[in-house]
Amino acid sequence: MPRSLLNLDLDLVRTFVAIASLGNFTRAAESLRRQQSTVSLQLQRLEDAIGRRLLERNPRSVRLTPDGEVFLVHARRLLDVNDELVARVTEPALHGVVRLGTPEDFASRHLPEVLSRFARAYPAVALEVTCDLTLHLIDRFRRGGFDLALIKRERVGEAAGIRVWREPLVWVTGEPEPQERDGPLPLVVSPSPCVYRKRATEALDKARRPWRVAYTCGSLAGSLAAVRAGLGVTVLPKDMVPDDLRVIDGGPLPNLKDTEIALLQRDRLSLPAQRLKEHIVRSLG
Repeated sequence: MPRSLLNLDLDLVRTFVAIASLGNFTRAAESLRRQQSTVSLQLQRLEDAIGRRLLERNPRSVRLTPDGEVFLVHARRLLDVNDELVARVTEPALHGVVRLGTPEDFASRHLPEVLSRFARAYPAVALEVTCDLTLHLIDRFRRGGFDLALIKRERVGEAAGIRVWREPLVWVTGEPEPQERDGPLPLVVSPSPCVYRKRATEALDKARRPWRVAYTCGSLAGSLAAVRAGLGVTVLPKDMVPDDLRVIDGGPLPNLKDTEIALLQRDRLSLPAQRLKEHIVRSLG
């Protein structure tokens, strides 16, 4: 048996999760409303307490160590349990409506469990979730239609929201054995402007591979049906490829840049919206 059990300081754990989720100390400090020096010191205290190095630092970013990757998974679970318990005891009367916009493909794969945990912690908070194309989500957000919006974005700066997800994009086909096609490559894409569409066409242009838009659809279900019917290939995040479709690995198609999902928030969030924002950043980051 161990000589002693270590009781983790949840404040230090929360700081570590914020750094790992947001990608650097500056964003983590802003999110936690603390000085950057304080955040750095808290991480050092946590690493000293457990005797493991969790993050590799450089002037621009941080990277999880193997121990850090393991610790992050369990740290998020620990904070979820803690926050659900605290919410039940201290904020049982928290109620209201939070309006969230999200791309359909992201909502269908990654959000259900995240929102389910939030609903258990705050059963009196109603969630109004709208799925749409990123272009429409941004337009509606700017007009005050959402409290929070998850959007697909290019790898830009902090001004375009908080990055909460990053994942490789892959080419996807419905053909059992993808073959080299003669003529322009038929694409199944969302209406322009679309980040995935732009990534696909730019990569093909750079590789000097001819292409054509064979099918355009704003619905994920419609696009997948077109791919299954053999109308063309599409681009999806690797983790969202259905089991009955196939990833085209390597040649003859060019590699694609990673995709990013960012969280936009309106000014002066209500307390329920603030709690949902914190939950999403911690859960997805």
